Amino acid sequence: MDYHIGDKVILKKGHPCGTNQWEIIRVGADFKLKCTGCGRIVMVPRKTFEKSLKKVVSQ
Repeated sequence: MDYHIGDKVILKKGHPCGTNQWEIIRVGADFKLKCTGCGRIVMVPRKTFEKSLKKVVSQ
């Protein structure tokens, strides 16, 4: 699947702040994701991201 910067995605496991929606900030071997609830930024390896992805909300 093709992912783009700015896409909003829902992951299987929620963030401790209470939301499970993330915005993609960087795409490559690793994904940089920003939590839409609290603004926390995390780096996730591509394999882990694709395994934990539930659905793409907006493109």
